[in-house]
Amino acid sequence: MTALVCIVAGGKAVAFAAAVFTLAWTHWVEKSRWQERWVSTSQGFVLEEARVQGSGAGMEPGEDACREGDWWVWTPRLPPLPELVLAASGATASGWTLCDADECRELGGREQQPVVLQHCDRQRP
Repeated sequence: MTALVCIVAGGKAVAFAAAVFTLAWTHWVEKSRWQERWVSTSQGFVLEEARVQGSGAGMEPGEDACREGDWWVWTPRLPPLPELVLAASGATASGWTLCDADECRELGGREQQPVVLQHCDRQRP
Protein backbone atom coordinates (compact mmCIF):
# COMPACT_ATOMS: atom_id res chain seq x y z
CA MET A 1 0.00 0.00 0.00
CA THR A 2 1.34 3.43 -0.93
CA ALA A 3 1.36 5.90 1.93
CA LEU A 4 1.17 9.66 1.74
CA VAL A 5 4.37 10.94 3.36
CA CYS A 6 4.87 14.61 4.23
CA ILE A 7 8.18 16.46 4.18
CA VAL A 8 7.86 19.21 6.78
CA ALA A 9 10.45 21.99 6.61
CA GLY A 10 10.34 25.68 7.40
CA GLY A 11 6.69 25.55 8.42
CA LYS A 12 5.60 24.07 5.09
CA ALA A 13 4.63 20.52 4.16
CA VAL A 14 5.03 18.80 0.81
CA ALA A 15 3.47 15.38 0.26
CA PHE A 16 4.67 12.47 -1.85
CA ALA A 17 3.15 9.03 -2.26
CA ALA A 18 5.56 6.19 -1.56
CA ALA A 19 5.50 2.85 0.18
CA VAL A 20 9.30 2.63 -0.11
CA PHE A 21 11.89 5.39 -0.27
CA THR A 22 15.63 5.80 0.08
CA LEU A 23 17.52 8.38 2.12
CA ALA A 24 21.16 8.98 1.19
CA TRP A 25 23.86 11.39 2.30
CA THR A 26 27.62 11.86 2.38
CA HIS A 27 29.28 11.86 5.80
CA TRP A 28 30.82 15.29 6.31
CA VAL A 29 34.08 14.00 7.89
CA GLU A 30 34.68 10.64 6.22
CA LYS A 31 33.20 11.69 2.83
CA SER A 32 31.66 8.19 2.68
CA ARG A 33 28.24 7.63 1.13
CA TRP A 34 25.44 6.22 3.31
CA GLN A 35 22.06 4.94 2.10
CA GLU A 36 18.98 3.68 3.91
CA ARG A 37 15.86 2.05 2.44
CA TRP A 38 12.70 2.85 4.42
CA VAL A 39 9.21 1.37 4.18
CA SER A 40 6.18 3.38 5.22
CA THR A 41 3.79 1.16 7.22
CA SER A 42 0.73 1.78 9.37
CA GLN A 43 3.02 1.33 12.43
CA GLY A 44 5.49 3.96 11.20
CA PHE A 45 8.68 4.04 9.16
CA VAL A 46 10.63 0.77 9.09
CA LEU A 47 14.32 0.72 8.18
CA GLU A 48 14.71 -2.27 5.84
CA GLU A 49 18.32 -1.88 4.80
CA ALA A 50 21.36 0.30 5.44
CA ARG A 51 24.51 0.48 3.36
CA VAL A 52 27.73 2.43 3.72
CA GLN A 53 30.85 2.84 1.61
CA GLY A 54 33.67 2.62 4.15
CA SER A 55 33.61 3.12 7.89
CA GLY A 56 34.86 5.37 10.68
CA ALA A 57 33.69 8.41 12.67
CA GLY A 58 30.31 6.92 13.58
CA MET A 59 29.80 5.12 10.27
CA GLU A 60 30.54 1.57 11.33
CA PRO A 61 28.61 -1.12 9.44
CA GLY A 62 26.09 -3.17 11.43
CA GLU A 63 27.09 -6.45 13.10
CA ASP A 64 25.60 -8.62 10.34
CA ALA A 65 26.96 -6.49 7.47
CA CYS A 66 28.10 -8.20 4.29
CA ARG A 67 30.30 -6.73 1.61
CA GLU A 68 28.54 -6.14 -1.73
CA GLY A 69 30.96 -4.47 -4.14
CA ASP A 70 31.97 -1.11 -2.61
CA TRP A 71 29.22 -1.27 0.05
CA TRP A 72 28.74 -2.79 3.48
CA VAL A 73 25.06 -3.82 3.59
CA TRP A 74 22.93 -4.94 6.57
CA THR A 75 19.43 -4.95 8.05
CA PRO A 76 19.26 -2.73 11.15
CA ARG A 77 17.06 -3.95 13.99
CA LEU A 78 14.96 -0.93 14.92
CA PRO A 79 11.30 -0.62 15.86
CA PRO A 80 9.03 1.38 13.52
CA LEU A 81 9.51 5.12 13.97
CA PRO A 82 6.60 7.60 13.90
CA GLU A 83 8.74 10.19 12.10
CA LEU A 84 12.24 10.75 10.76
CA VAL A 85 14.04 13.94 11.79
CA LEU A 86 16.84 14.99 9.41
CA ALA A 87 19.37 17.55 10.63
CA ALA A 88 19.94 20.51 8.32
CA SER A 89 23.05 22.30 9.56
CA GLY A 90 24.23 23.71 6.25
CA ALA A 91 27.78 22.82 7.40
CA THR A 92 28.03 19.67 5.29
CA ALA A 93 28.95 19.28 1.63
CA SER A 94 25.36 18.40 0.78
CA GLY A 95 22.03 17.66 2.36
CA TRP A 96 19.95 14.53 2.20
CA THR A 97 18.79 12.87 -1.01
CA LEU A 98 15.32 11.34 -0.77
CA CYS A 99 14.31 9.08 -3.66
CA ASP A 100 11.05 7.28 -4.30
CA ALA A 101 10.01 5.35 -7.42
CA ASP A 102 9.33 8.57 -9.34
CA GLU A 103 11.98 11.12 -8.42
CA CYS A 104 14.78 12.23 -6.13
CA ARG A 105 14.77 15.44 -4.05
CA GLU A 106 17.48 17.23 -2.11
CA LEU A 107 16.56 18.12 1.48
CA GLY A 108 18.33 20.11 4.18
CA GLY A 109 21.23 21.37 2.09
CA ARG A 110 21.23 24.76 3.79
CA GLU A 111 21.03 25.76 7.43
CA GLN A 112 17.47 25.51 8.68
CA GLN A 113 15.33 23.77 11.24
CA PRO A 114 15.42 19.98 10.91
CA VAL A 115 13.45 18.44 8.06
CA VAL A 116 10.80 16.01 9.33
CA LEU A 117 9.32 13.09 7.41
CA GLN A 118 6.00 11.84 8.75
CA HIS A 119 2.74 10.35 7.60
CA CYS A 120 0.58 13.24 6.40
CA ASP A 121 -2.26 12.27 8.74
CA ARG A 122 0.13 12.64 11.71
CA GLN A 123 1.46 16.13 11.02
CA ARG A 124 2.50 18.26 13.93
CA PRO A 125 0.33 21.31 14.61
